[in-house]
Amino acid sequence: MPFDLYPSIDLRGGQVVRLQRGDFAAETVYGNDPVGVARTFAAAGTRWIHVVDLDAARTGERVNLAAVEAICAAVPCRIQASGGVRSVEAGGDLLAAGAARVVVGTGAIERPELVEELATLHPGQIAVGLDARGREVAVRGWIDSTGEDLLEVAGQLETSGVSALVVTEIGRDGTMTGPALDQLGAVLAVTTLPVIASGGVGALEDLVALRRLRAAGRSLAGAIVGRAIYEGRFGVDDALAAVG
Repeated sequence: MPFDLYPSIDLRGGQVVRLQRGDFAAETVYGNDPVGVARTFAAAGTRWIHVVDLDAARTGERVNLAAVEAICAAVPCRIQASGGVRSVEAGGDLLAAGAARVVVGTGAIERPELVEELATLHPGQIAVGLDARGREVAVRGWIDSTGEDLLEVAGQLETSGVSALVVTEIGRDGTMTGPALDQLGAVLAVTTLPVIASGGVGALEDLVALRRLRAAGRSLAGAIVGRAIYEGRFGVDDALAAVG
């Protein structure tokens, strides 16, 4: 299976930011030109860019939709967009803005029928984001724990029609302390859906470990990387070479 890199652009109030462990009080601002960042990623050769509307993830208000649209229009990459997709209309708006794939997080847990409806309307363009502390799934910008089990939810999504699962270990996100390989391996073992890893990458060695991870004869479909790129740990070109 090919392994795709997803450099991440996290948007809050139109600015490019990163949070640590999903904490809005632990925010680092990296600039106010998300289109410029996207162009830099594209110039380095990435095929995908992951774009998160943090405002929408927390409140459901899509205040960064225009920025998402501008990114989609500015680069040849495929855009995977997420944040606040809690209705059919919200998912459709992101696809209409130019996104190639939309990730449903909170909406997928609180309204499972939403995922199936979106996947039916937009085949091959809907993924589900499973954000967890260990095996406990969290929602609404990771503020609320649900009591839902990560592996059970992953298994339930098997026949939902979604094209991928994006799995984030909240405790590692933005920390650059290494990905949660055991968690990711457990998810790989309970689903045949493509699994994209998110959270914890801080060095090229982490990407190599994700690329090499195997469970139940399966491997990951890709990895999302944010802070390590912004902090200069490595460039997108180096990351692509590491996983190529």
